[in-house]
Amino acid sequence: MKILIVEDDLPLSDVLAFTLRRAGFDTLVVHDGLAGIATWEKESPDLLVLDLNLPKLDGLGVCRHIRAHDKTPIIILSVRGSDEAIVTGLEQGADDYIVKPFSPGQLVARIRAVLRRAGGAATPGTLTVAGLTLDRARNEVQRPNELPIRLTPLETKLLETLLINAGQVLTSEGLITAVWGSDGGDKTMLKQLVYRLRAKLETGGAAAIETIPGVGYSLRQG
Repeated sequence: MKILIVEDDLPLSDVLAFTLRRAGFDTLVVHDGLAGIATWEKESPDLLVLDLNLPKLDGLGVCRHIRAHDKTPIIILSVRGSDEAIVTGLEQGADDYIVKPFSPGQLVARIRAVLRRAGGAATPGTLTVAGLTLDRARNEVQRPNELPIRLTPLETKLLETLLINAGQVLTSEGLITAVWGSDGGDKTMLKQLVYRLRAKLETGGAAAIETIPGVGYSLRQG
């Protein structure tokens, strides 16, 4: 699956591209609205991650242009979090709207959800990070030269988010959204899920789930 990122904040665009590539997506990056349209026309990406505040042509202009010609899924990123801004973005044709700041894991989860609704193959087969290979389709994780470990679907979602963001601290709220979506899950359910996944992983492995008091969790490497 090919994702086009249209974002004029260079450090943020680098983080987004790194996150999506680790999640298994082919990723293109441009930094202004006109380049976004030109790249969309040339490359035919499966989804756009689109900032609103862009030079040359703003994100709403890009969204309107694409919607006049095609149904390519679009996720808007913006610091504008008012109801009016979100409604405007969705009415202009966006499929989802994410308010900055956000966790990388949340973005990956939202991309996959939008691609599923659009009928795309949202989940690449395997993800290998920190000495662990996660097979999303089979709900299994494996270390080199060891037997696969069976996971539940929720454990798979949690581990996928942690692997994508290995070494980073993820908030409990961001993990809840990545695993259950915006309408389900709570900190107690997350704590129980982490406990079960940790028990399966920490049997002599190289990666461990670390609790960050008052914040959330992180997958420690090595």
